[in-house]
Amino acid sequence: MPAAAHVPAATAVTAPTAVATVAAPPAFAARATSVEGSPVREILALTQRPGIVSFAGGLPAPELFDTEGLRAAYDAAFALSARRALQYSTTEGAPELRAAVAARATARGLPTRADDVVVTSGSQQALTLITAALIEPRDVVLVENPTYLAALQCFALAGARVVAVPCDDEGVLPDALAELVARERPKLLYTIPTFQNPTGRTLPAARRAAVAQVAAQLGLWLVEDDPYGDLRYEGDDLPWLAAHPGAEDRTALLGSFSKIMAPGLRLGWLRAPAALLRAVVVAKQAADLHTSTVDQLAAAHYLATVDLDAHIATVRGAYRERRDALQDALSRTLSADCEWNLPEGGMFVWARLPADHDATALLSTAVAHGVAFVPGAPFHTGAPDPRTLRLSFTTHTPREITEGVGRLGAALAEYGTALAEHGAAPDGGHGRPCEVSAGIAGIAGIAGSAGSAGSAGSAVSAVSAGSRP
Repeated sequence: MPAAAHVPAATAVTAPTAVATVAAPPAFAARATSVEGSPVREILALTQRPGIVSFAGGLPAPELFDTEGLRAAYDAAFALSARRALQYSTTEGAPELRAAVAARATARGLPTRADDVVVTSGSQQALTLITAALIEPRDVVLVENPTYLAALQCFALAGARVVAVPCDDEGVLPDALAELVARERPKLLYTIPTFQNPTGRTLPAARRAAVAQVAAQLGLWLVEDDPYGDLRYEGDDLPWLAAHPGAEDRTALLGSFSKIMAPGLRLGWLRAPAALLRAVVVAKQAADLHTSTVDQLAAAHYLATVDLDAHIATVRGAYRERRDALQDALSRTLSADCEWNLPEGGMFVWARLPADHDATALLSTAVAHGVAFVPGAPFHTGAPDPRTLRLSFTTHTPREITEGVGRLGAALAEYGTALAEHGAAPDGGHGRPCEVSAGIAGIAGIAGSAGSAGSAGSAVSAVSAGSRP
């Protein structure tokens, strides 16, 4: 009779012994706790409900995405070489996409080789990589005032000291820039010279040349962010800063496909002098190795087979109509002591409320009426102008824009009445980004009930069908 098989005894599992004392983990880095989250992103989260007409986010109109063309481009990326599309790639980016970017830059008057370009995961990453390559803690960075909020976050996380350059309605004042450079010895100037975010203003040609000369004569890096330059509705294109004499060896030009193709691609690019590109590549290797291969190949195929300029022309036509609808609605609805500009392109109108008004305090009343915007305060460096606000006109149709401005007018009238009665902003007023964020948190409760109450929640269904953020 065969011997019974040996069955090993079950291994006893001992419950872990409770630790008598538990030490807290080390603290977060100071930069992680000292830099506030973006109020813009918080407002966008707040307005992701049916019933809100949102002028808050700079979101491209989704109905204008070339979905069929992009689907075909992705199909082609897999059909031509699925193994390559799914594999790791080079940090600098797919050669054919870099070549396509270089060709478009050259066509706009800036001679560019593929080797001058690095593909990034959105132009926001390009700014982060430039900052990593150039900025040490306590270095001085110059910015326009107001400026792109995420840039302020990026520089703050790097420990930079951010100093505002005096500006007027056309942008940076070159003489004031020269004085600041001589006094502060900054590393770089960050600027959005074309259809600036948040103001929509454009730096004139003569000032562009002057800024380039200041950088050349006094020693300054220029970071030129151009996500909106293709969205021109009137006037003539202006040369990039990077194309001016004196700026060639010291300008990093940032571009994006988000506004002209689709933001979900998360594709941007960076053109810079060779030495700076080498440092950027090292920083990108540490960040994400490379940008998505399949997205790059699809974009390259799209650029090779689709007339992107024709698509951009279609987008421009739609956005021009929406800009004009916003201008017309503001003129018919708001009081004469409100101010706003007329941008030649881009996505934003910059407005200013009457004296003693506070845009952040107005926001809660506006949300209760079913409309949202971004207060201007968080975009400022130093003391903000609390009366300012940014209105994005690209996401909604002209009809929706007209409805939204009507709601904004009603909110402003209610706010003005309360202001006259109480002699102060109804919500006490807010200024810096952290205060704006706190105000937004309080608005959430109002927004939660507004969607089901009265005209703000019900009337919008006929306007937007609750489909847009």
